[in-house]
Amino acid sequence: MKTKEIKTNWGIQSASFWMTLLIAAGIIFIGARFIVNPLVGADGFGIPISSMDDLPFGKIKGIRDIFSGLVLLPFLFLKMRKAAAFALTTAIIVPATDFCIVLVTNGPKDLQHLLIHGLTVVYMIVTSILLFRENATSTPTPLQ
Repeated sequence: MKTKEIKTNWGIQSASFWMTLLIAAGIIFIGARFIVNPLVGADGFGIPISSMDDLPFGKIKGIRDIFSGLVLLPFLFLKMRKAAAFALTTAIIVPATDFCIVLVTNGPKDLQHLLIHGLTVVYMIVTSILLFRENATSTPTPLQ
């Protein structure tokens, strides 16, 4: 029985690899910042923590951000371009929702934080397009 095995040269020589790694490293850093100092993390997000009772929510967000970044790393290091593309594309919902939350909470006057979240969405869309457009060659190989 024959099947198609995708062979790819995608990896460190590809711009989309580095763009994806930058997203993964960035969100891991942001998550770590929320865990170490939730007040600073929340200010950077655009919605400051108003009560010390809210500090655990910063840590909750932090671990979720770290997880989001770590999810991409195996796909990168195993050169699984399509899997990285699907994971990254799915993750666009996070900064898009963050943008909406900041907009609803702070209004359009908070241009700095809206730009941070909005430009992250644009960056991730561009990276996703590049990941899906990378050329891969397929060769039939027997299953073992």
